[in-house]
Amino acid sequence: MVDKLQKVKKILDTYDQMHLIRFYDELDASQKESLLDQILSIDFEQIFKLYDNSMKPEKLAPNELSPLEYFIKNEFTKEEFDNYSKTGENLVKNGNFAVITMAGGQGTRLGYKGPKGTYKLDLKPKKKSLFQIMCEDIKRANEKYGVVIPWYIMTSQENDSQTKAFFEENNYWDYPKESVKFFTQGKLPIITVDKKLILQEPYLVKEASNGNGNVFVSMKKHGILEDLEKNNIKWVSFCGIDNVLLKNVDTFFLGLAIDKNYSIASKSIFKRKPMEKTAVYCRKFGKPSILDYDDISISLSVSRDINGRYLYRDANILSHLMNIDAIKKVSKLNLRYHRAYKKNSFVNEEGMKQVPDGPNTFKFENFIFDAFSYFDDMLLLRVNSDEEFAPIKDFTGIFNPETAKEKYQNYWNTHQFKS
Repeated sequence: MVDKLQKVKKILDTYDQMHLIRFYDELDASQKESLLDQILSIDFEQIFKLYDNSMKPEKLAPNELSPLEYFIKNEFTKEEFDNYSKTGENLVKNGNFAVITMAGGQGTRLGYKGPKGTYKLDLKPKKKSLFQIMCEDIKRANEKYGVVIPWYIMTSQENDSQTKAFFEENNYWDYPKESVKFFTQGKLPIITVDKKLILQEPYLVKEASNGNGNVFVSMKKHGILEDLEKNNIKWVSFCGIDNVLLKNVDTFFLGLAIDKNYSIASKSIFKRKPMEKTAVYCRKFGKPSILDYDDISISLSVSRDINGRYLYRDANILSHLMNIDAIKKVSKLNLRYHRAYKKNSFVNEEGMKQVPDGPNTFKFENFIFDAFSYFDDMLLLRVNSDEEFAPIKDFTGIFNPETAKEKYQNYWNTHQFKS
């Protein structure tokens, strides 16, 4: 351990991070070993490069930005809808479709301790967790199309064991266990404004999951991509865990993408308020992309084409499709990282846990939509938010549990759903 400590000291001295072993002499043998191993696993060059690059403003010239074409789901005729749906149904029935649920988050913003997917919505006649709601959605498709759809769940290192235990406790809600596989996403250290990593405990450097865009690399790393190919999966649905109206298996959406020869596809909803703090789909340098709300002016948001259709009002709802070739392509890429300014507790110089008054650290994460810019085109389908978008984000905003519950129950009452 002496050699390992010397190696760690050299690294920390190089990057001015010696404070990470400030309490080393007070730790027991196991804690010392754990801290040294963690520090040796950290790519300090990467984290500081991300920090420096994030300080460079990204401003697009007007000629570098253009709208991304979109379809509106309720504008298709019944005949078109049925034809596209049949194409999607055939693929699902043939066992060529899988679902990936990205569920690496915690329920912190809901004031809930535990994986976000284990949070229970107060439905009648009984509460249902987000995982159960998601499971029931996929099971309905299994029953309808006579298949068992492979279900892959991306957790984080923070919530993986709890998530697996929750599934076991609930007997997977009768989903065939052999068709459910878990894999973890990566993580990165959190860094302060003055470029210091922080300690979560005297023996633990604070890290956080590095975003849902890590799903592709994680799939490759944990053998999920290999499993998809072995099972002859041709298309995959990528979705988040917190939208209780999510349609994991939308055969119309799938068939439309296939028939129009797209390799990637996303759903959107109409952004009703022009200056709402919501990112929208666009093209940057001619490639499909996302425009952050900080870069959206009022003139851009209200702009329309000659037919009166808004050009920059389609908001991302984290519901995507990709074919296997597209997934294989992006699994080899290093997607860009975004910086988020977050409030994080830390161990101070006295060895005490300190909670700051406001944001004090940067977190770096990449997003699944960062992969879209590596393709020339993509399908964008605008859907009805009352039918497909009821996320649970926190208790204080518009995407709260009560609103989600109301939308969920209204939808299924209309569709004569029986719990």
